[in-house]
Amino acid sequence: MNKSTITIDVFLDTDKVPEQISWNASDSNADMAQQCKAMMISFWDGADKTAMRIDLWTKQMMVDEMADFYYQTMVTMADTFHRATKNDELTNDLKNFAKTFYNKFREQQVKENKA
Repeated sequence: MNKSTITIDVFLDTDKVPEQISWNASDSNADMAQQCKAMMISFWDGADKTAMRIDLWTKQMMVDEMADFYYQTMVTMADTFHRATKNDELTNDLKNFAKTFYNKFREQQVKENKA
């Protein structure tokens, strides 16, 4: 059995708010840790049938970037769900919701910028 290790470093300010997030994986071709502004990690506890999550974002993460991040995450979650279940209907429902979410966000941004 092979082992792969993913390391995540979170640098916090004095109020314990993330200022910088970096990660690397032992199987990666990258020479150095990758920087990111946000992360979401989910773990499934099969015994308790519960999801455990770690959601962090840095001070530099802009609101429009967060909407992009959520949209892309929902689409990739739909793709993963489809690979696991082959359920076209629910996959399309999730992707349609992601599009609706993203379009509503953009509409709100336009309204706020006009005000």
